[in-house]
Amino acid sequence: MTRVWDVPVHDSTRVRDARVAAESAAALAGLDRSRAADAALVATELATNLLKHARGGQLLVEAVAPPSGRAGDLLVQIVAVDHGPGMSDVPAALGDGFSTAGSLGAGLGTCQRLADDFDLHSVPGRGTVALARIGGPARTRGHREPTPGQACGQTPEQAPDQAGAAAPGDVSPASASPSVRVGGVNIPFRGAACSGDAWTCVRDRDRLTLMLADGLGHGPEAARASTTAVHEVRRSPHLPPAELLRLLDASLRGTRGAAVAVAQLDLRTGRLLFAGVGNVGARLREGDSWRHLLSRPGIVGAHRPTTLPETEAAWAEDRLLVLHSDGLPSRWAPPVDPRLLSCDPAVTAAATVRDAGSSARPVRDDTAVAVLSPTPPDGP
Repeated sequence: MTRVWDVPVHDSTRVRDARVAAESAAALAGLDRSRAADAALVATELATNLLKHARGGQLLVEAVAPPSGRAGDLLVQIVAVDHGPGMSDVPAALGDGFSTAGSLGAGLGTCQRLADDFDLHSVPGRGTVALARIGGPARTRGHREPTPGQACGQTPEQAPDQAGAAAPGDVSPASASPSVRVGGVNIPFRGAACSGDAWTCVRDRDRLTLMLADGLGHGPEAARASTTAVHEVRRSPHLPPAELLRLLDASLRGTRGAAVAVAQLDLRTGRLLFAGVGNVGARLREGDSWRHLLSRPGIVGAHRPTTLPETEAAWAEDRLLVLHSDGLPSRWAPPVDPRLLSCDPAVTAAATVRDAGSSARPVRDDTAVAVLSPTPPDGP
């Protein structure tokens, strides 16, 4: 199951909660004392910034794996999201000594130095999303391409066992190959410990499969359905989307069932295939326009449609794919800021969730958003 610490930061007492969440995630990730302290410091700084500069916000903390998917080599992902005034000069804000609140101005610069990955997107009048990932010793830092058959990321309780069997549920934090990268966020409904949504990305030779499942309802039984789906996708990443959905339909019998979307990219030919069942949404950016990739009505594990057509599209450097559960409003607007389109995919995902809701009611159900995007020329 996807374990997420969702910390609302609206007064100084929640800064401690942010630190405790980071320490808990670091324990799950198996970080040593020094890197656990770094994660706690980053969470503290980002939470403090939410109070000082944005009049509060939300901190999402998870234990996730780097692109290699190697068990025991995990990172703490911390995402700070706000609806505050935003920043007019992000590079200046990242420099030591910059402050608009009379402080030392070392917070964001410190976070950037301590993190394995750091990214920030801010728009004046709309708000800011800051992302930091903290892993093990310096020798493990940096992006690595997964070898064939490896998952792009795993939470600690979901890493493969010694026999190589895939385990359920995950959030992937970073690059899937030198040309594309995957990231996302998962927000449990009403601050629950685990989400009924789950997503995974698995690389098998030149084929990259991205799947998002929304277990019916929310809570432990919904999570069981979605994590079962992830488990099966990891076992059979070589299957095309329609065949994977048929396999999942059999595997999810006995669970509540789930809405499931599967996108598969052939990295060699640049061909993207998509198939979905239920109300998991998918949108593909093609140049300056967005295209809906349609799913068939039904429930995987209960009422699978007889036919499962696959939608085909070309992948290029201007493409961006967003998969999301129905925690997003049906008429959410896709990102339009070109700077956001080149951000870390997890930042794009977090901003999508933020801009689809409001500070008063950010989500209405478990909400997962996974993003597949090209790696910028100067990216990792």
